[in-house]
Amino acid sequence: MAEGSDLEKTEAPSGKRISEARGEGQVPHSKELSTFLVLIAGVGGMWVFGQWIAQHTQGMLRDGLYVERRAAFDPHAMLTALFDAAVAAMIACAPLLALTIFAALAGRFAIGGWNFTTKPLAPNFGKLDPLRGFKRMFSADSLVELVKAVLKTLLVGGIAFWAIRHERDAIFALASTPLEVGLSGIARLLLIATMLILLGLALLSALDVPWQLWRYTEQLKMSRQELKQESKDAEGNPEIKARIRGAQRAMARKRMMAEVPTADVVVTNPTHYAVALKYDADAMGAPRVVAKGMNLIAQNIRELAAANSVPLLEAPPLARALYRHTEIGASIPAALYTAVAEVMAWVYQLNHFIAQGGLPPEQPADLPVPPELDPGPGPD
Repeated sequence: MAEGSDLEKTEAPSGKRISEARGEGQVPHSKELSTFLVLIAGVGGMWVFGQWIAQHTQGMLRDGLYVERRAAFDPHAMLTALFDAAVAAMIACAPLLALTIFAALAGRFAIGGWNFTTKPLAPNFGKLDPLRGFKRMFSADSLVELVKAVLKTLLVGGIAFWAIRHERDAIFALASTPLEVGLSGIARLLLIATMLILLGLALLSALDVPWQLWRYTEQLKMSRQELKQESKDAEGNPEIKARIRGAQRAMARKRMMAEVPTADVVVTNPTHYAVALKYDADAMGAPRVVAKGMNLIAQNIRELAAANSVPLLEAPPLARALYRHTEIGASIPAALYTAVAEVMAWVYQLNHFIAQGGLPPEQPADLPVPPELDPGPGPD
């Protein structure tokens, strides 16, 4: 039961899932919103640029319908006249065309945002599969699109029926009115019908946009198993990460053990802990811990130190304090300066004895280690 629930797509899509979908060209889009914006842009454009379009259209028709007799028999002149008429038509329609294109793009960006990808242009022969096409025909999305198409048809048809019925007397009267008055009446009728259509499309858009957003999220929903797998892919496989950490620890231990022969002294517990110290008065402000270990690693440090003639000093409280409170490569705590100073003095005396002979120095005892720094005897 738990395994089945992990495979159900009940979780919200992750950011990576949404990003991949956008890369495939899948973004939320409302056709109703685009239609509404394009239509309102067209109506607004005709309102603002109507006089401009009328003037240029009038001039285009006047120039296009006037043809000199000799130009009618000259193919080159006719082509030139046709080209001029096409340019004039493009100039007349340019403002309205630019406004509607901007509205169409705004409809795409309004809920989906800017998304540029060429993957949808790649050939997809799966779309030619008749079984998939049959499933799409009877899917929930197709049913919703059918309902919206019916609503739009009823909306436009209902508005047209109401307008004709409500204005039938005015429409019949247009036959006996002057041309300018008749055109003005037709324009008023078209304006009323258009505004009502825009109002209906605005209502459809207000219903379609939340549906498209909800449907988009539903299509991208993920199962718990997919979320877990994505998390593993993002963070890395735990087993591989564990191996990497193990290899890193091994390399760090190898570098640490390479520093033991260069140490000045190794302070021991004597068996549980071993800490190697090094001090260079010209380069260091205080002695540093170059290696430390516990149990088996401590034994390896002691053996390596003995093999390289590095002095070993049994000082359990100091060894425990250094192991607990100092990291490898760091200077010793200020509270241990006095104790370590006695140790380093003993090392210098021991080196002098080895080099020149004489009486061997006594190992320091009862080193001043603050009680709060000593974790106590035995391994932690």
